[in-house]
Amino acid sequence: MSDAPQQSHAYLVGGGIASLAAAAFLIRDGGFPGENIHVLEELPVVGGSMDGSGEPAGYVTRGGRMLEEEAYTCLWNLLETIPTLTDETVSVRDEITEFNAKWPTDAKARLIGEGATVLDASDYGLDTRDRLELTRLLVLPESVIGARRIQDFFSPHFFGTNFWAMWRTTFAFQNWHSAIELKRYFLRFMQEFPRMHTLSGVRRTRLNQYDSIIRPLRTWLTDRGVLFEHGVRVTDVDFTTEPDGARRVTRLHLDRSGQPDTYDLTGADHAFLTLGSMTADAAYGSDTTAPELVRDKRDGGWRLWETIAAKADDFGRPTAFNGNVDEAKWESFTLTLRSPLLLHRIEELSGNLPGTGALMTFKDSNWLMSIVVPHAPHFENQPEDVYTVWGYGLFVDRDGDFVGKPMARATGREILTELLGHLGMRDIEEQVAATTTVIPVMMPYITSQFAPRTVHDRPLVVPRGAANFAFLGQYTEIPEDVVFTVEYSVRGAMHAVYGLLGLDRQEIPGIHHALADPRTALDVLRAALV
Repeated sequence: MSDAPQQSHAYLVGGGIASLAAAAFLIRDGGFPGENIHVLEELPVVGGSMDGSGEPAGYVTRGGRMLEEEAYTCLWNLLETIPTLTDETVSVRDEITEFNAKWPTDAKARLIGEGATVLDASDYGLDTRDRLELTRLLVLPESVIGARRIQDFFSPHFFGTNFWAMWRTTFAFQNWHSAIELKRYFLRFMQEFPRMHTLSGVRRTRLNQYDSIIRPLRTWLTDRGVLFEHGVRVTDVDFTTEPDGARRVTRLHLDRSGQPDTYDLTGADHAFLTLGSMTADAAYGSDTTAPELVRDKRDGGWRLWETIAAKADDFGRPTAFNGNVDEAKWESFTLTLRSPLLLHRIEELSGNLPGTGALMTFKDSNWLMSIVVPHAPHFENQPEDVYTVWGYGLFVDRDGDFVGKPMARATGREILTELLGHLGMRDIEEQVAATTTVIPVMMPYITSQFAPRTVHDRPLVVPRGAANFAFLGQYTEIPEDVVFTVEYSVRGAMHAVYGLLGLDRQEIPGIHHALADPRTALDVLRAALV
């Protein structure tokens, strides 16, 4: 191996999973000394959108990720080499496998109807026209689909089916989202089609993803000397173009705890720039307050992309993704329960022990509310007599069925009232409220990566002529891959590192094509005809 990595420095802008994965690949596969790697993060904590925090008085996660066996090839490749914090002989990947073998997902109440009735979710409700519309979308090239929306390809009947209620809430699709992204999801996750009603293909981490993935990964990096610089916002990047067309990053402009600073890059250095953020400007509420909806881009991630996008026509168009908050936002909430009463009642209704049921969606909810009851403990410091429930609503501007106001203006206490109403458990509301803390989170850009787009709106991971820089995150373009997944960020990091370092002998795991397996294709066909 060349001595070049020993003399090079790598600057990773942003502390999300894409940057952490890139740092790991630089060390593991590129021979980079850890002490030559700088992770520049504005916030006091790394992990980006993969968060999990709080105390027994109130825990919170902004999102809930459901991993998947077949499709997450790059993530598994990374986690196979990262040991857990409790046993260095056990990888994070092994821990996930063992946990899911012990607590397999088999939802018995995937859909809940009016009057807290468990619906027969195995009846997908698709008719002949729905199937034809699905087939049409699958066979159309992306160049023909273009910036059209999902609602442009399906009739009203499709949007009322059990299938769409399950698919959209599993992956957080809105009818106005990109039809290209939906097509990619169908092609990638078609193996889930026959098991949508049980979500038995879901793989979960033992704890929340911050405790189970981010903390072990950061520890592994720190042990190898990686430098984490917090309170650092990268505000601009200087590029040069050489006579041969090669483009280079020469300087990073920083705001370091309120003071201007720079990093000058030599010819041997590399920059990995995270573009945008799905959880930028997330705002938190409480039992007595609704979260603010932030619209003025206070987070640095979007501003950096807007600044550098103006420098080249192939650096993407961030306004395609952050230009319509009302089409991208939704709200999640975390319940911290200091009594098992509600969990026992949910178990009676659903037939699932905590950690085995995945999403429960209230199909007729005006907010289109869904909840998950995770296995306890879900946080590292969670006591045995404290429990959590996570949920979210897709339609935050509609009046609730029980509180009579939009979710976006509801307090945590009012969200609890709405939830108990859909569960048919208003009889225990006072008891539950007395022992429960609800923290709602409004996220203005949470599904922005699903925005209708053209081929020019997302830059390539390694743009044309890029000699020492690459882009990371959910707003880069990886052909055939699906955004809004941890896999996308990790795969992009792998492309970035291998591409810039010329690691031609390192093979990037292939993208899973569900219908390439004849058995899967047959199972899908059977499910579609039910």
